[in-house]
This record gives sequence, structure tokens and C-alpha cells, in this order.
Amino acid sequence: MNRVLLPLLFLASFLAAGCVQQAPTATPVPTVFQPSAQATASVQAAMTVPHGGQWGIYSLDLASQQVELVYGSDEIYSSAIRLNPAGDELVFAKKTGAADESTELFIIGADGSGLRQVTNNSFWDLYPAWSPDGTRIAFLSKREKDLDLYVVDASGGNERKLYDSGDNDADVDWAGGKLVFTTGFKIWTVNEDGTGAFQVTNPANAGRWGSANLPIGDYDPRFSSDGARIVFERLENPNTTHGGYNLFTINSDGRGERRLTNDNYSQGLASWSRDGTKIVYVVAAIGEEGKYDLYSIDADGSDNRDVTPSYFPPDFLCHAPVFSGDGSKIFFVGQWWQ
Repeated sequence: MNRVLLPLLFLASFLAAGCVQQAPTATPVPTVFQPSAQATASVQAAMTVPHGGQWGIYSLDLASQQVELVYGSDEIYSSAIRLNPAGDELVFAKKTGAADESTELFIIGADGSGLRQVTNNSFWDLYPAWSPDGTRIAFLSKREKDLDLYVVDASGGNERKLYDSGDNDADVDWAGGKLVFTTGFKIWTVNEDGTGAFQVTNPANAGRWGSANLPIGDYDPRFSSDGARIVFERLENPNTTHGGYNLFTINSDGRGERRLTNDNYSQGLASWSRDGTKIVYVVAAIGEEGKYDLYSIDADGSDNRDVTPSYFPPDFLCHAPVFSGDGSKIFFVGQWWQ
């Protein structure tokens, strides 16, 4: 669906710290999502998007296209929400004070119940990712000179630094006994005990700046549930305001890189379905066409489709989507543009 032209905000809140979001470059011809019979035009016309603050965590039923507000706040970070392995809780970052450094991790039930705080300190904690068994959470924190990888128990406490590359580390995910992250504009993995750092990608001209707000490089890696594959976005064209990003997948051993998109859009913040067959991501069109929409694509690059309900208003922007455990819903962060 078309949107008003708005600046890209994917990870704008901490781009300066070396983290990322976004993704663009050449023009797919996406399949228009065909909703089920109950989601007819007349039914959709009667639907509205609940509003509980500038930011909200939402669930979208892909069959009915009904959207529900899980949690609303003016202080949610759009960097990431993650669903736990059991499929019943989401972890996210939220500001608890006026300064960015007062950002803490929270968990909430997928049905909106049981909000609880996980971290409580004077540091910048964000970009959480569940361990495969759901007992721990990896996250980014700036407690020294740059962002490093930390781990905390999901119940709170037992925080510890897991890995420090010596530069800003970003965009962490966890599966199959390893964590995947971005550093130096490349994708790396590390064992869950902090050993065995391994460079997965080596994009040409990584780190070269143009007029975009990030340099050429790879960002926002996400593991498939078995840890075998990684989806990420690559900034290939730095000579536009927001850059040209495309989606790629690669084996966790650095082999088998595959391009999924080749478009004139900013595409990114991708994540896998639990069965590894589909990927959900955000498309932000730059230029006369404005959009900030949810898309789904098969893992082989086929069946690229816009799954954004037509009734979403122009000032409602979609960020950070993740599939539900059974793939019938998408959880995402919605932003009401002000």
C-alpha cells in the first residue's frame, strides 16, 4: 500500500552508534496479497488500527487482516522485537527516562499480558534476542566505549559481557549454539560462550560512504530457526539519501550466498518463519511513491508479496516484523508519525 513520503527511521535511533536498519535497490513486482473471504473490501473498510501511543507492538492476522494492539507506548524502540521459542512472549527495548541511555529490556505476553522489566541500569540496553531454549536473552549494551554483546537471564539478573570485537557490535540474533551480529559493516558469528568469532560475509567496498546515512555493508542478520541460514540486508548503493538495500541469504559457514531482491526500494529488517520457508521484511519506497509496508517472500526469492492491510492509514509506519510460531500472524512495531 502507498504511504506518504517520510524519512526512513529503521534504526535511526542508534545509527550513529553503528547499528542498522533499512534496505533498498530495483523494483520487484510483488504479488498483491489476497486475503481470505472474510477480509473483503467492505470488511476492511470497517477496520481500524488501535492507537495506544506513538509506538505500539501489534499482531496482524494474515488471513483476516485484522490487527490488534499488544502494547502501546511513546517509548518503544523500533530496533527489534523477538518472539520466544515457545511463541507466547515478546522481548523488546523501551526507554524508561529522558535520555537514550535509560533504555531497558522488557518482556510481554504475545496476548499483551504480563509486562515485566528484564534489565535495570544506567546503560543503553537494546536489540534483544532469545536463546534457543528461551532461558536467556542476548542484547547490545554500551557500557564502555562502544556497543558490545551481553547476555542476561530471561528472568532478570546474571548479566555478563559475552563478546567485544573492539568496535561497535550490532544487530544480534541467536540460534543453533551461535550468535550472529554485525561489526565493521560485515556479518560475523560467535559461539554462545563468546569464543570462535567467524566472519561470514565480505561485501565489496564495505565501509565506503556515499550520501546515504550508512556506508556500504551488510546489516541486520537473522538466523533461520536451526541456525543454518542467515538473512540480511546489504547496502549496495550509497548514493541516495537513504541508500539502496537488498535482501540476501547465506549459509552460516559463509557459503551459498543468494540474492532475494534487486529493487529500487529500501528493504530490510527481515526475519524467518519457524519452518524456514518464508521471510517477512519491511519495504520503504523513496521518491514520489511513499510506503513503509510489510512484505513476505519465500526463502528462494519467489512469491514476493505485500501483506500490509489496505486500511492502514498513511501516518502508520511498520517496523521490525516477526512471524508467529505457526506463521499465521506477524508481530511488528507500528509507529504513528508525528
